[in-house]
Amino acid sequence: MKLKRFLYTRPFRIIINGLWRDNPVFCMTLGICSALAVTNKVENAVAMGAGVTFVLMATGLIISALRKIIPSRLRIITYMLVISSFVIIVDRILQAFFPEISKALGPYVALIITNCIIMGRAEAFTIKNGVGYSVLDGLSCGIGYSYTLIIVSVIRETLAFGTILGMKVTPAGWTNWVVMSMAPGAFLVLGVFIWIVRSIQKSYDKIGRASGRERV
Repeated sequence: MKLKRFLYTRPFRIIINGLWRDNPVFCMTLGICSALAVTNKVENAVAMGAGVTFVLMATGLIISALRKIIPSRLRIITYMLVISSFVIIVDRILQAFFPEISKALGPYVALIITNCIIMGRAEAFTIKNGVGYSVLDGLSCGIGYSYTLIIVSVIRETLAFGTILGMKVTPAGWTNWVVMSMAPGAFLVLGVFIWIVRSIQKSYDKIGRASGRERV
């Protein structure tokens, strides 16, 4: 009974929205640039996903805590200042402890500042909600973004290099699909992934309507 009640609570809806119903990549089509650029290797996707998740949660914490004193006219510049501060932290950590990943990600770490996911959640959710809900929203959206990148990167790295996290996973004689390490391969894999997921969502919606139930 407790589990059933939890399924209809706001925290659960926030989690489901970030992970599935309003997933930043395949539902709202945000953060596509980084999803295409850094998913040639799984380690790059993990690093970018972790960085965006951290910035989402930290931004949610600060903006929601200050939401009542942030002037409406200054809210966008406030978002930028807060987001850029945490992006600098992520960038410095990568440079200090993961220099190869930092080099591979290149300018895309700095571009987290203008990532539509973070700006969008700050404007649509964080500025209107309390700290707990905002941090939870940041976490769920970050995980939703991260697992999408990781799935795409697993497919691309396997086909392009025959490896996952640098470990050989393809049989002897495997011919690498060079196109998968390039932009056309990224567009293809991401496009097919979005098509599959949205088809599943439509089927789920039809089942829900046929049974007379609303989506959670």
